[in-house]
Amino acid sequence: MTCPTNAIHARRIAIIGAGPSGVVAAKYLCAEEAFEKIVLFEQRSRSGGIWNYTPDLRGEDLLAIPQTNPKRWNQSPEWKATPGKADDRVDPNDLKKTPLFLSPMYENLETNIPRGLMGFNDLKWPKDTQLFPTHESVLEYIEAYGKEVQHLVQYETQVIKVQPFSDNMDSAWTVQTRHLRSGKVNEETFDAVIVANGHFIVPYIPDIPGIREWDKRNPGLITHSKYYRRPSDFVNKKVIVVGNSASGADISNQIAQYCLTPLIWSTRSISLFSATHDSAETAQKRKEYRPIKQLLPSSRGVEFQDGVSLHEIDAIVFATGYFYSLPFLEDVKPPLITDGSHVNNTYQHLFFSPRPTLSFLALNQRVVPFPIAEAQSAVIARIYAGRLSLPALPEMQAWESSRKAEIDSDRNFHLLPFPKDGEYLNYLSQWALRARTKEGLINGGKGKIPPVWGEWEFWCRENFPSIRRAFSQLGEKRKHITSIDDLGFSFENYVEEQQGKPTENKNL
Repeated sequence: MTCPTNAIHARRIAIIGAGPSGVVAAKYLCAEEAFEKIVLFEQRSRSGGIWNYTPDLRGEDLLAIPQTNPKRWNQSPEWKATPGKADDRVDPNDLKKTPLFLSPMYENLETNIPRGLMGFNDLKWPKDTQLFPTHESVLEYIEAYGKEVQHLVQYETQVIKVQPFSDNMDSAWTVQTRHLRSGKVNEETFDAVIVANGHFIVPYIPDIPGIREWDKRNPGLITHSKYYRRPSDFVNKKVIVVGNSASGADISNQIAQYCLTPLIWSTRSISLFSATHDSAETAQKRKEYRPIKQLLPSSRGVEFQDGVSLHEIDAIVFATGYFYSLPFLEDVKPPLITDGSHVNNTYQHLFFSPRPTLSFLALNQRVVPFPIAEAQSAVIARIYAGRLSLPALPEMQAWESSRKAEIDSDRNFHLLPFPKDGEYLNYLSQWALRARTKEGLINGGKGKIPPVWGEWEFWCRENFPSIRRAFSQLGEKRKHITSIDDLGFSFENYVEEQQGKPTENKNL
């Protein structure tokens, strides 16, 4: 027997966050031509989300040593003078001041995804953009993409609470906001809420034996990659970087050019972004160690799991990721956040199953976020416009249970390593394209078309760690590299080889 489906017909939509996912959602919602009101609430003064680089902000109070609590609070801004203004009085009523929120972007950050793979479906990158764009280029690209929805954004407006209007499961949502400059609190009711505020806010620093006493004796020497800004801050220091994700690999490589060498890199496994492809220079400046067993406060040292100990450490940078944290949704039941490893009760990483008029964008990790957000937004927009339906609650709950049965830890619930990320993207896009057509919509009534990955995208996604390493090893010359072919990676050659060797899956 087939379960009945959930048909939703929303008219008023709130989007939390005007970063890349938020503006994507707005564009797909607008394309449906079905909604009376669409509002994006953004606490910053411009769109782009975390791609707004914030140099030297020190006022954030979300960090503790260790930091193991996902249930923190809404960030408070630091009011800074507009660039070029000498006056630096902290006065939010001064229009020369801007409310800034700490971003995890660092000074020399370049993406670890080639631009052709990470872009939006209907906006090409400028031709002279380097292959792995800088954070400045990405911000400009996001702002160009979101120009046509700027009239929908309420800037300097922080969402402080979202809760159901009533106990009825089909209830609307009350969204409480605070205008940061005036302090005015406002409440509005919306039929649906899309959360697009990201998950790079609350850092995670593990509770390693000895860490509290170590920090007490040596305050300020332990930090997190969120607060890293430039490698020159570590000149002549003995440094440990913990974590081998893309940020851990990049930050450790940058600091290794300035600190006492070799930099100590504590990892659980070989990083996709270094491995045996590091240059000889990097290999001499950075040495891998096992995970830390305990910190040794008396000698400012650490002991690793293999028994090796090092002492007189000047700085420890934890590149250990972030919690999922949604303080403005604390009143929603059942709870969305428990241990911070993932968002509970989500269907397809998108919809809050008990009340699917609450949805989330870009919760997933190990994915290419911009096209994923597009595919997700295409589904959400069509469902809230009534052109698609969701399955009944038992089926959505069964999906979550089956997902948990696939993984060994809840921390991996939203993790989609290749090729699962591409398969998920195509699943969502194909789902969106099954929506009933509507007269008057673009593309023959289909609406805005989401991305679909083909053979090139899967080839590029599989090989981009190797492509990124080749790019990095060019030093300053990399800034003039604008295509994968410039690095000797050829999709055409790959196709020819596959046709000649049909059983061989060769990693170029």
